[in-house]
Amino acid sequence: MPSHTHDLSLTGSEVRKRFLNWADGEADREWACLRIIDEYAPGIAPRPLRRETADGHPVVVMERLPGHPLGQEPLTAQQTTALGRALRDLYSIRVEQIRAAGIGERRYGPSTLPHALAGWLDESHDLSPCQDPALVQHGIDAARGWLTRPDVLPAPQLTALGIADLNPANVLWDGETCRLVDFEDGGLTDPAYELADHVEHIAARLAGVYDPEALSTAVGLSDDERTRMHAYRPLWAAFWLVMLLPGNGGFRRNPPGTTEAQARHLIGLIG
Repeated sequence: MPSHTHDLSLTGSEVRKRFLNWADGEADREWACLRIIDEYAPGIAPRPLRRETADGHPVVVMERLPGHPLGQEPLTAQQTTALGRALRDLYSIRVEQIRAAGIGERRYGPSTLPHALAGWLDESHDLSPCQDPALVQHGIDAARGWLTRPDVLPAPQLTALGIADLNPANVLWDGETCRLVDFEDGGLTDPAYELADHVEHIAARLAGVYDPEALSTAVGLSDDERTRMHAYRPLWAAFWLVMLLPGNGGFRRNPPGTTEAQARHLIGLIG
């Protein structure tokens, strides 16, 4: 499951991102994504400067971008338009260029997350620390049942480059432009899958940061892509329910009742 992966140190012009290990390939993904963006869609992410090793840990050094992270409040219309433009530029990089750069499917991509999620849901969970264990169990059972249905998830498509983690803290706003940081999980993906991930991200959804319809419009999703986006949203809602279960970091970091609220949200999406 996702966990803390890196430390940051900043100067006036550079950001040094020191990864905790080599095993999961975060540094390689980050470097490869930043390089291809700098070549084919410059200006929406930091320029990659160099790679280093510090005390046996991989380090990616990139330029420091202007702006401040988005806050815990809904995006304005101007911010939504700017974020949509940045994502559109990211998705415009051609698949053959992405593959030629040696970039594979994003972490927890459309072909891998359903299986991983099914395994997490099947694990034994002690729900006694929850405020309403029965409701949380109902959410887990609903997610399990939904995942077993053959008709709920679209066929995986890998048609674009995605950032994977659009936590609002990974979007820098300078008053006019949105720029994207943190590509350690990025890779080949489907824009519809990415937008479902982004609007369901717990840090964004609880505060209503991203409006699903407005953001998908700003990105320019087609009707078919919107349909796939809606189909993928329960998958990501179930992912966050797992992250919010007792024993996982999300349970410790969020206020009591957050897990129950996520279970209700998931059950509502499944219908």
